[in-house]
Amino acid sequence: MGGSDSARPRRVLVLGATGTIGRATVRALVSRGHEVVCVVRRPAGIAGTRERIVDLTDPLSLARDGVRGESFDVLMSCLASRTGLPEDAWAIDYGAHVTALHAGQAAGVTHVVLLSAICLQKPVLAFQHAKLAFEQALIASGLDYTIVRPTAFFKSLSGQIDRVRRGKPFLIFGDGTLTACKPISDDDLGRYLAECLDHAERRNRVLPIGGPGEAITPKAQGEQLFALLGREPRFTHVPVRLLDVIVAILTMIGRWIPALAAKAELARIGRYYATESMLVLDPATGRYDAQATPSAGSETLFDYYAHVIRGEAVAERGDHAVF
Repeated sequence: MGGSDSARPRRVLVLGATGTIGRATVRALVSRGHEVVCVVRRPAGIAGTRERIVDLTDPLSLARDGVRGESFDVLMSCLASRTGLPEDAWAIDYGAHVTALHAGQAAGVTHVVLLSAICLQKPVLAFQHAKLAFEQALIASGLDYTIVRPTAFFKSLSGQIDRVRRGKPFLIFGDGTLTACKPISDDDLGRYLAECLDHAERRNRVLPIGGPGEAITPKAQGEQLFALLGREPRFTHVPVRLLDVIVAILTMIGRWIPALAAKAELARIGRYYATESMLVLDPATGRYDAQATPSAGSETLFDYYAHVIRGEAVAERGDHAVF
């Protein structure tokens, strides 16, 4: 894990504390003795913390209602736009984060820990460019930073559990081996983020991180899901070309109908995740490298599937789930 850098209680201002990863991160921070203040849009009952209702898009609200003239050591953000659409992405993934960065600097923050995304290695979508713009602003701020780019989340790979339970086939793009990822659980990621406060070797770095085990393809996800249910695997193969056609049609019509322009962007997001692996990208070869993708934690995606099937966990789908 590396050496500890002054493992002492810190005062931490947390953004995005109400999401599944945010809650896991807050639990990890509280368990380590940190004093946690969460800025939220509405009361959420986050145990062990102080909650402050704030409009993160309003600098005055953040300063007056969130920071309140107090001092903080660390700014921790698990905040992300809900849809990934351009207006939302630039308002939240960039704008709200810049506002929080400035507020943090005024409050004496010396270290910022940012939950980002590994897909920024190959940015083509609006939300990726917005996230990347803030990463660059953070790096240029002069503060110590830790940018964590996880490979994939369990919740975004769990949208087909109910579908398969109902006897339907598992949907895959192409032959189901176009992509791979090393998904990480909320709790494992939350602990990793909290540990970043105490490890000097994680300062001023962009850190890709995945969960334990080998990289997993969509086909392998489906095969294991059927095995856990005691059924023979059944797949429906969706050609990537179909996504290309949908994107083209929605983009064309979206020039006149704004609602369809938004759907075109969502289709582009879906196509991206259907064709790009969530692993470390080798810039020299342009290929994704599972071996170069670090691992952390102990829970695997298939452990999680088993918990959901046994009723021990609830599959919470993310806004960016493909299915």
